[in-house]
Amino acid sequence: MSVDKSIFRRRQRQQETFDFHAATPVPTAWETSIEVERYVPTHCCFCGVQCGMYLKVANGKVVGVEPREDFPLNHGMLCPKGTNAYQLVHHPDRLTQPLMRKRGKESPLEPVGWDEALDTIVQRFQEVQRAYGKDAVAVFSGSTMTNEKCYLMGKFARVALGTRHIDYNGRLCMSSATGANERALGIDRAANPISDMLHADCIFVIGANVGECFPIVTSYLWQARDRGCKLIVADPRQTPIARTADLFLPLRPGTDSALLNGMLHVLIKEGLIDEDFIRERTVGWEEARALAEQYPPERVARVCGLRPEAVVEAARLYGQAHAALIYTARGLEHQSKGVDNGLAAINLALATGNFGRPGAGYSTLTGQGNGQGGREVGQKATQLPGCREIEDPEDRAYICSVWGIREEELPHAGYPATLMIPAMLRKEIRACLLICSNPLVSLPDLHTAERAFRSLDFFVVIDPFLSETAELADVVLPGNLWAEEEGTTTSLEGRVIKYNQAVDPPAGRQDWQTICELARRLGKGQYFAYRSPRDIFDELRLCTRGARSDYWGITYEKIEEQGGVFWPCPSEDHPGTPRLYEERFGFPDGRARFHAVPYIPPAEEPDETYPFVLTTGRVIYHYLSGNQTRRIPFLREMAPYPWVELHEQAAQRLGIADGDWVTVRTRRGEMTAPALVVRTIRPDTLFIPYHYGHSQAANQLTNPVLEPMMKIPEFKVCAAALERAPGPPEWARSIDQEQLTQAQQRRRELPAAARRAVPQPR
Repeated sequence: MSVDKSIFRRRQRQQETFDFHAATPVPTAWETSIEVERYVPTHCCFCGVQCGMYLKVANGKVVGVEPREDFPLNHGMLCPKGTNAYQLVHHPDRLTQPLMRKRGKESPLEPVGWDEALDTIVQRFQEVQRAYGKDAVAVFSGSTMTNEKCYLMGKFARVALGTRHIDYNGRLCMSSATGANERALGIDRAANPISDMLHADCIFVIGANVGECFPIVTSYLWQARDRGCKLIVADPRQTPIARTADLFLPLRPGTDSALLNGMLHVLIKEGLIDEDFIRERTVGWEEARALAEQYPPERVARVCGLRPEAVVEAARLYGQAHAALIYTARGLEHQSKGVDNGLAAINLALATGNFGRPGAGYSTLTGQGNGQGGREVGQKATQLPGCREIEDPEDRAYICSVWGIREEELPHAGYPATLMIPAMLRKEIRACLLICSNPLVSLPDLHTAERAFRSLDFFVVIDPFLSETAELADVVLPGNLWAEEEGTTTSLEGRVIKYNQAVDPPAGRQDWQTICELARRLGKGQYFAYRSPRDIFDELRLCTRGARSDYWGITYEKIEEQGGVFWPCPSEDHPGTPRLYEERFGFPDGRARFHAVPYIPPAEEPDETYPFVLTTGRVIYHYLSGNQTRRIPFLREMAPYPWVELHEQAAQRLGIADGDWVTVRTRRGEMTAPALVVRTIRPDTLFIPYHYGHSQAANQLTNPVLEPMMKIPEFKVCAAALERAPGPPEWARSIDQEQLTQAQQRRRELPAAARRAVPQPR
């Protein structure tokens, strides 16, 4: 789907001084028939861009939204999700009181009081731990939460429950990026602010659908192009930004590292590397160079399905630039060699000296709203706050001193989220507390994941809505939305920003209060005696002091004064660090690490039975599992159900017309959806958006094979078969047929640019 460019038109309004604490009205606003009492400055709750916005409040309700001109990233722009996010706050589907199955697993969820729900949770967790040990209870957390809540979940698991099993849904999103950043650069954060695009001579985007996943970032790409910047895009689909790229590389899914090695080969052969930078600021170059010699353009072209000349042209465009940026996202990372792919991309930037200067760097585009902060503050299986290591004696001792516990009381590393599933099936994990995540849409091989969660002795979910996962819970507690709480998040740039509370939550209770109350009932209340989110943040700051992700110098007041603060920020008089690696990398010797990364094929490749490659991804109108965006009328209307995108050559061969019902099969399962016949995808590739649940979930099909280091699944590559379906599936029979027809027509009326043919792959 193409981006609606009208979204990017700026709303002009007066610039006036704004008191963030008083939240006084601003004089000019988007038109509304409701008299607005307050404009509360905050940020969008969705992707990692975290656009600045005002929430309009009247009569105790959020009644609208307006983009902020004063936030330095979005400058008065919002995407379709941001402009409609406010409709979630008072949505009729909101959970307003606890639900519980009072008569066993097969009984319905029914309303109960808070005391009964909390007492039941504590009793059942204690029963499980007495019978099977502390680690029989797991915590599955999320990153669509504030830093304060993410931090609290890690501490709650390890101190209140005493379990080693705590991980989060970023395991399914950014963990490959984390592995590559930490191994090669020493710090897990984007090297550059987004504004550095305006200083770049070349931008290389690989595995990132910027136009639909990060629409506001697209405006920076266009501004860079206006300044003469060259754009290279590598993707199996001709995404919106690919349509105007100087060079588009429609590579086969799963062949990214081969392409990157081939480009490095050309850079070396044509003398486009920075020998001084390599000698003075890196180690491991000779091994990486020797490996790159094995990837001439002819070999790479065969592997990737490209022309050799295209590989050479991409290397020259990138290597001849004075300042070049590389951006990657899930297309590169959602693979069984996702860390290797990231390392291969970093090799290019290191070899050309593209670090530590305006317009020169490597950045991973974070998907979840707090995907950056959520992976820094101690809710990962192997991590303590500040990106400290849970198995490092000094890190353990420091965190224990802050928390006031003995070192032997702090659990060691537990299972990552993806390995919790087999542990549940083995009955090693028997109970789980899940917050702000929807794994029964977002995990691969959903049939196995569903069996795992159903096998639990006791399952608790905290969520603002009854998600597909919450439907299986024994107890569901109503959760908060971003408009109902105060706290910080960290954007995809590494900029710490702040949410301000606009209204009270409908259940009358903050999530952080719920977690602290559970801790008190578990007998650990003395470690959770917080009076506000500010208290939690101040403790988080102390935990990160001197660590890799150092928040010590960041305060609520400083965030509001500066429009956000980039970490590391080691003291209150430090301005923050927008651009990393200007003088040294994040290792003790200050040098970055090259890695020799051989190309490894995907775990599944096409064969006679499954002749296509299936890949998945986002569309502009939805976010993550769709648990929230599918409830917003406009967003649901624009993309009410999934589809199967295929090339017209494949459609003709199989006798499939645009709009026909088709069935996709893999070794895990099958699903039926309407066909979207295009010229903008490789003929050997299928694409399905993954924002839908139950029988519409693309992850019924995806491969659960894991990347060996970070345990991220291979969502983006699996072998698949396609055929015409005899008729619509059961889910389609229950929806409004007029809506179905209108949605199909909207897809057929893609703009002419979207119908342009992908350059013919080999």
